[in-house]
Order: sequence, then structure tokens, then C-alpha cells
Amino acid sequence: MPERKEKLSPVKLPLYSAAHEKVGELEVAGTVFGRDGDLSLLHEAVRMQLANRRSGTASTKTKGLISGGGRKPWRQKGTGRARAGSTRSPLWRHGGTIFGPQPRDYSYKMPKKAWRAALCIAISDRAKNGKLFVVESLDLSEPKTKAAKAALDKLGLEHALIVLGEGDGKFLLAARNLAAHKVLALEGLNVYDVLNYRELVMTSQTARAIEARFAGEAK
Repeated sequence: MPERKEKLSPVKLPLYSAAHEKVGELEVAGTVFGRDGDLSLLHEAVRMQLANRRSGTASTKTKGLISGGGRKPWRQKGTGRARAGSTRSPLWRHGGTIFGPQPRDYSYKMPKKAWRAALCIAISDRAKNGKLFVVESLDLSEPKTKAAKAALDKLGLEHALIVLGEGDGKFLLAARNLAAHKVLALEGLNVYDVLNYRELVMTSQTARAIEARFAGEAK
């Protein structure tokens, strides 16, 4: 018989106000915010993302791409020099390159189920280590960088990834220039950025959206 998977209990995350005061708890699915798993999935997900970012535009000229060299530089015999048919030979200075790099596509995809599992493991790691901050709201009266920085300083954040939902457009505009932090739309949430920043910040509405998106698929 196939092995029966253990059902994960819901996880209660502390819920903070914008002033870093604990105002309650948010109960979320354990399959997304309280998951253990194979850490090799994290390695594979990060490796895939970095490979997909490579431009792959390195290029060298082969013998056929070098200009000139159509005429034989000297006669075949009788000069005491080595036989040569073209100055484009890879043996010559300014000649072509043998087996040099050519433009290529380094990108590849890992299975969707494995990638989603890796993302849930990364989010769960931040939650278990007290580095996941769920706040009631990140609403700003106006999209000013100074206001966004003040709000993040109140939360005691040093190097955070802020995941924003549909209603956080003003905060996205205000915080995108902050050097120490990174703002990311929910659609762009990924394993590399979660692991690359010490803290993970989201609103309760965003946490619910992540739960709805991955809870049924990460089992």
C-alpha cells in the first residue's frame, strides 16, 4: 500500500500592526507556512532561477566568420615555410576560434509541483525562525519613500523582502528605491528572493492569497 502522508496542522502566525505591536494571531495552512521537506529542492529551485537569468550571449568567431583570408598567403612548396591555405586559420593571430562559446539558452524548468514545494519550504523556514512578519496593513497616505522607510524601521527590519498584493500599490511605489529591502508583487514570489533576504514581510491579505494559491497544491 502507498505510504500515507501525515496531515499538517494549521500554523498560527503573530499578527502585527504597522507600529510593530502584536494585535493577534493569523491561522494559516500548515502545508504552506509550516512545512518541512527535502532541502535539495531549495538548491534545485535556486539553481534553476540563476540559470534562467543567464543571458547566454557569449560569442566567438569561428574560421568561417573571420573577414579576409580568401587568398592563399604563399605557394604550397618551395618557400621553406609551413603549408598555409588561409590567414583565417585558428593557428594564426587574428584567426578563428576553435570550439569557442556561442549564444545559447541556459534556461530550463523543474516540475511545477517540486517548485511549489520548494517555495512553501522556504516560506516555512522564515516562519519557524521568527523572520516572517505579517502585518495588518501597509497602507500609506501618499507614495513617499521616506514614509515607507519609516514604516519598515518601526517593524525593526534590516534586510527584508516585502511581498505585496493588489491593494498595496502605493507602498510598492514608495519602497522600490530602498537599497536594503526589496518589494515584490505576489505574482513574482520566488524561492531565491525568499532565501536571499533575512526577513519576509507581507500583509494578512497577502498571506491569505498565498495560502489560497498553494495550500491545495503543496500537499
